[in-house]
Amino acid sequence: MTEKLLNHRAEGPTSAPPLLLGPSLGTSYALWDKVAPELSIAHRVVRWDLPGHGGSAPGLIGPGATVGDLADLVLALADSLGIERFAYAGVSLGGAVGLHLALHHPQRVSSLAVICSSAHFNGSKPWEERAELVRREGVGSLVESADARWFTPGFTVPELVRDQRDADPDAYAACCDALAAFDVRDRLAEISARTLLIAGREDRATPPPHLREIADAVPGAALVELPGAAHLAPAQCPEAVLTALRTHLGGGAKRGMEVRREVLGDTHVDRAQARQTPFTARFQDFISRYAWGEIWTDPTLSRRERSMITLTALVAHGHYDELAMHVRAARRNGLTPEEIGAVLLQTAVYCGVPAANSAFAAAQRVLAEDDDL
Repeated sequence: MTEKLLNHRAEGPTSAPPLLLGPSLGTSYALWDKVAPELSIAHRVVRWDLPGHGGSAPGLIGPGATVGDLADLVLALADSLGIERFAYAGVSLGGAVGLHLALHHPQRVSSLAVICSSAHFNGSKPWEERAELVRREGVGSLVESADARWFTPGFTVPELVRDQRDADPDAYAACCDALAAFDVRDRLAEISARTLLIAGREDRATPPPHLREIADAVPGAALVELPGAAHLAPAQCPEAVLTALRTHLGGGAKRGMEVRREVLGDTHVDRAQARQTPFTARFQDFISRYAWGEIWTDPTLSRRERSMITLTALVAHGHYDELAMHVRAARRNGLTPEEIGAVLLQTAVYCGVPAANSAFAAAQRVLAEDDDL
């Protein structure tokens, strides 16, 4: 790993939408250990270490550093990985980096999640004092108070406390300098990226009013408050953070419904929604969110290719009602009747002649209906 770049860990398929995850001061990318693997199912997740934290070289920043300097390091990392545009989520100082990126490099940020962070950090004085203390005495005193600053009473994550103990004092102090100088309250209304704020109700470092302030100023922003969560919410309440991020990053069921309509057509979807009951509502949401919002939006395969795979799978399992629906979808996705026939002919070899015979009958009815329109 070159010392000119932030240390990082990449997870998930390289073809998936990129997601960068930023850490809090005093921690490493281990802060995301309980969240990143799940997010990497649908995203190319890249989590990074602050200078002097985890595996990042301390010399990447120096005294008088700014959040902008850290943001430049994140962009250099993204460039080195061939990532032009990305979703971003960050905790505390990592969240401040996200706000800076959204303000100064809006063309790079597709969406933003700011977690247990702030548009300012209670003025410069406390951070100047902490920077001076660390430069003089090291980070030892901060290790003793880490649990109290980060978590609710009785909760701890030893790996993160160890990160605090191992942080380079000079780099840590430089990050304090960055927090001391950070205040973007007067520019929040300029943020155009779709933005989510996540607050921990027990967070003493950046309490919920800090996140509400951002949510009130950023156009269209959403705010989620997590009961029982303190400052390092991804470590203490990973499931709640994961749920909020999945909904935000994927556009939730909304994006899935858009794709579902594009593939299946308004008539079919309207009919399905009209039949929806409280009993089936969660299943319909599941289909929209995961089948249509994640699988069908994955750019690795084209919609034509996905239609051919789907037709084959439906024949193999004898789901002929669903097959008829997806023959119509295949036509919408650009397959000709001849190509659909070729797919079904291949299923005769690999799924069996009786299955293909039923499939041809179902497909012929659909194609004949289209000819009559």
